[in-house]
Amino acid sequence: MKIKSIIVDDELIARNVLENYLKKYCPVVEVVGQAQHIKEAVPLIQSLQPQLVFMDVEMPFGNAFDILEACEGQQFETIFITAYAEYSLKALNRSAAYYILKPIDITELVAAVNKVQMAILKADEFNRTQILLENLRSKNGKQQIVLPTLQGFDVIKTESIVKLQANGNFTDVYLADGSCKMICKFLKHFDELLDEPFIRIHRSFIVNLNFIKSYSKSAGGFVTLLDGSEFEVSATYKENLLKTLGA
Repeated sequence: MKIKSIIVDDELIARNVLENYLKKYCPVVEVVGQAQHIKEAVPLIQSLQPQLVFMDVEMPFGNAFDILEACEGQQFETIFITAYAEYSLKALNRSAAYYILKPIDITELVAAVNKVQMAILKADEFNRTQILLENLRSKNGKQQIVLPTLQGFDVIKTESIVKLQANGNFTDVYLADGSCKMICKFLKHFDELLDEPFIRIHRSFIVNLNFIKSYSKSAGGFVTLLDGSEFEVSATYKENLLKTLGA
């Protein structure tokens, strides 16, 4: 099976280098077109109907997310190529999108293509592009996050997450409905990914500030959540917690 693909990047050299890499290291990918910006990319995607689009994040006349919005409703996987834009990386990670940092590493490229190939074969139940667009449009903080489980993926609203607890190579994510999901990621992944109202209080715990009922200074400091559970606040994170709470 060949994966019908398009490359979108404002630099001709970058497009050609990527196409050569794909021919040499990812023969399953068939590049059927190139575009240098949104004005070329949108009609090209609409006419060629690719299964996969390699897309630089920052380009003239609009960024990668503008292209996705213009092509909303069309089904294709995306591998983002980016040199920076920290805000973009968090958005991409929340939607479990594939991305590669410039300069392109061959190993990362092959891994991303393999994941896309598996996603196409498995016909994933969720649309990463749609989740990404919804998160970028969110004005009230009600965003979604894709959680990789042992069985596949779960899409969860971040506001429903009460706490996260390290569990070896996994993270236990506790939700407001009382359920718990074991996620195939270290706690550090979520510490870097989740912004306020999530805050690290211990090397093993992250909590949602909206679910904190009280803070006690006794026994070195601990927080009580609305569900009655109590967690120690380690000295490393105490100052930041008190500052955030305005205490």
